Amino acid sequence: MFSSDPSKRNSFKRRICDGDLVIVYERHDNMKAIKIKVGLDFQNRYGVFKHSDWIGKPFGSKVFSNKGGFVHLLFPTPELWTLVLSHRTQILYLADISFVISYLEVVPGCVVLESGTGSGSLTTSLARAVAPSGHVYTFDFHEQRAALAREDFIMNGLESFITVSVRDIQGEGFPDEFCRVVDSVFLDLPQPWLALPSAARMLKQDGVLCSFSPCIEQVQRSCETLRHNFTDVRTFEVLLRMYEIREGRMEVGRNGGPMVLKPHKKRQHLSSEGECEDEERPTIMVKPCNEARGHTGYLTFARLACT
Repeated sequence: MFSSDPSKRNSFKRRICDGDLVIVYERHDNMKAIKIKVGLDFQNRYGVFKHSDWIGKPFGSKVFSNKGGFVHLLFPTPELWTLVLSHRTQILYLADISFVISYLEVVPGCVVLESGTGSGSLTTSLARAVAPSGHVYTFDFHEQRAALAREDFIMNGLESFITVSVRDIQGEGFPDEFCRVVDSVFLDLPQPWLALPSAARMLKQDGVLCSFSPCIEQVQRSCETLRHNFTDVRTFEVLLRMYEIREGRMEVGRNGGPMVLKPHKKRQHLSSEGECEDEERPTIMVKPCNEARGHTGYLTFARLACT
C-alpha cells in the first residue's frame, strides 16, 4: 500500500520488518495475507516457513520451507489486497476499480466521498490514487463492518488517507461539512437515487459521480433522478475475459479422434555442429479460460451540471 512513511513507499528498496503485512504468493489463484511476527510459523502444503527467516528480505523474495518448497513474499498493493481480503460484502474487482478511478478523474490531492465502505476493496485503491495530499471519506451504515474496515486500513498503513464513519447516507445524506469541497463521489447503495440530491450538494462545480448497481432497474431509477442536477449521464458494464496459454505437443486422439494437446517434455540432443538444441518445438495454445468472471454490476457516471 501507499504508506505515509517515506521509508516504506518503495517496495523494491525496503526490506521486510517484524509487524509488516506481506502477501504470501503460491500461484495466481492461491495467495494469503500474513502479518509478520517473530516466533510464528506459516504452514502450507510445501512445508513450514518461519517468520523470523523472512525478516530482512526484500519484498518479492523467493523463500524456502523446511521441506524445500517455496513461496514468494509480495508487497500488499491494492490489487493484491483485493484478491486476499475478507469478504464482508460483495466487492469490486480490478476491472471495475480501474474503470471507476479513471472515469471519476481521481488524482493526487482529490477529496473523495464513498458510500458504502463494505469490505474496503475500492477504498484502498482510492486512497492510493489520492495520496499523498488527498483524502477518502467513506461511510457505512453497519457499525461492525465499518470497524473491521478501519482495522484493515490501519493494518495496511492507509489510516492517514482514509476516514471511516458510520452513517446512513440513504436516509441522512452526507455531512454538510463536505458541501462543495468534494471532487468525486462513489455510491454502492441499494437505493442510490435517495442519496443523489445530497451528493449533488457535496460536489464541486464540474465534479463527477459514480453509482454501482447490480440490477438494471436500479440504474433506470437512478438515471431519472440524475437528470435533475447532472449531465453527461452514461452507464457501463465491464466484462473481463482472461486467456490461458499452454505449451505442449499436438497428437491425434484415440481411434483417430481430433487433435489434442499433450504436455510438452523438453528433450535435448546435440546438433551436427555440436550445439545442444531441442528435439522438437512445442505448440503454443491460447484459449479463453474455462471460468470467466461475468456480470458484476453496472457503473453509472454523471457530471454535475454547471449553473
